[in-house]
Amino acid sequence: MSAVSTSSPTNAKPAPFLTTRLLLDGAADAPSMFLLSFGYLCIFRHFATMEPDEGILLQGAERILAWQVPYRDFFSFYTPGSYYLLAALFRIFGSSIVVARVSLAVMGALLSSLTYLLARRFCSRRVAATAAAVTTLSALPYRFVILHNWDSTLWACFAIYFAVRFLEEPRKRWSFAVGWFSALTVLFEQSKGAGLCIGLAVAFASICLLPGGRGIITRGSVFAAISGFAVPLVSVFTYFAKQNAMTIMLTDWFWPLQHYSTANRVPYAYQNWSDETRHLLFATGSVIERAIKWFAISPCFWIPVLPLLAVGLLGYWVACVRRTRNTDRKKQCYIVVCGAIAGLLLSVLLSRADIIHIMYLQPLNCLVLAWCIEGRDIPVRLPRSARSIVNCFVITALVTFGMPPLFAALSARNEVRTRRGQLTSPEKDSVVDYVQARVPADERILVYPYLPLYYYATSTLSPSQYDYFQPGMNTPEQANEMLRQIRSQNLKVVLFEIGFTEKIPYSWPGTPLSSLSHDPVADYIVRNYRTCIPLTSSAGWRFLFMVRKDLACR
Repeated sequence: MSAVSTSSPTNAKPAPFLTTRLLLDGAADAPSMFLLSFGYLCIFRHFATMEPDEGILLQGAERILAWQVPYRDFFSFYTPGSYYLLAALFRIFGSSIVVARVSLAVMGALLSSLTYLLARRFCSRRVAATAAAVTTLSALPYRFVILHNWDSTLWACFAIYFAVRFLEEPRKRWSFAVGWFSALTVLFEQSKGAGLCIGLAVAFASICLLPGGRGIITRGSVFAAISGFAVPLVSVFTYFAKQNAMTIMLTDWFWPLQHYSTANRVPYAYQNWSDETRHLLFATGSVIERAIKWFAISPCFWIPVLPLLAVGLLGYWVACVRRTRNTDRKKQCYIVVCGAIAGLLLSVLLSRADIIHIMYLQPLNCLVLAWCIEGRDIPVRLPRSARSIVNCFVITALVTFGMPPLFAALSARNEVRTRRGQLTSPEKDSVVDYVQARVPADERILVYPYLPLYYYATSTLSPSQYDYFQPGMNTPEQANEMLRQIRSQNLKVVLFEIGFTEKIPYSWPGTPLSSLSHDPVADYIVRNYRTCIPLTSSAGWRFLFMVRKDLACR
């Protein structure tokens, strides 16, 4: 694929952008991309390793179905979108982890389709299809768990897509859609939504100030965008105001700025590897085996470069238009997409800049990768032979990167029969079977400190408004409040993870040491409960099944 300048003469072959044929190609291909991606992602719908974060939304949705209101009746620092979307799905299809997982596969398929539609506006069909394929293989399977991070990325991608559509065809309906999906992004993850809004605002402001940009944005389009943004937000604020939860909702939305970011402050592209994982990756096996492992994990090191490259390309395209005083819709679309990615990257930098949160932006990372593979508009161009080698390396590496999750899902033979549906896991999980055999559904138990998925899987309830609690992130005041609520429940059973502190050095390295030396909830458990039996999760985490000291083991 030879390089083609956007300012080439009229007799040169035009870039495939903003043509009717291109738009029809994209519309025809996207459904096929969706179905293929959905079919592949459904492979993971039963596979689970009992991730700590996954149960937050699942149990929160259950609370909403029991007519509880977020923030007022249970603690959360998430914006409410994911909770209510999941609760609506449970209301329609029944409360099951498989229902939630299938909805996640739908989101992943939509993300792959949007990646294709965006890439097709800048690249050939083959390159756009490649970007969609590696999105399917490397994005959702990397962490196939129910989290607000994936659906907020979906709404952000929709906002970016409609921003591009607005530049193609400046109509009010497209600007309304940009505002609408930007608001949804805020309502599903506030930091990502704020970053997206900042990025889009800066990008469109830059376009208006650059040569050829005047007249694109009119008062009518601005009003449509503001209207689209306001409708979801006003609806949410009105609802929570009627529930007497407005003040506490806003407090919890801003809670992460003081608490979450402290414990989760890590260097950019931090890998979250334990010493055991590093030893397994880099110090075991033959030379050939180590080389294969290095190759398979190599995307962890260069994927974080892609959003940084988008920031650089934003500056490049702005400078290019300023210098040449020559603009077209393609350059403007580059500016908008790069500006949005830059804003989303800012949200990652301000919250938790590890590889996991960078991977939540993988559909957009793959879009930047498509630009590099095409090589048409990238300012640094390699010789054709060198570019072919690099392209082959990165695509093969991403495919290889996506194989371990697939093999793990296909080879999992340990059945976990939960009250919310059947799962498979790589190792036996003794926790679910033991708890379900001895604790009735809807009984209150304490899972401490941080694995709310066990509440949902066993259909049990937390004795407090905290379904999860992390020492060093949650405050001492919240610990005391949790203790008051536990005491008032006359709680019988505790599921206590004894190895939780071992995760802190590599998972939450910013955790203050003082919070580890004094944990009032753990102290209360040790004083008032006794161990019946040790249990092990499918991920190898160690738990104690404990009962109150005046009771016999069940």
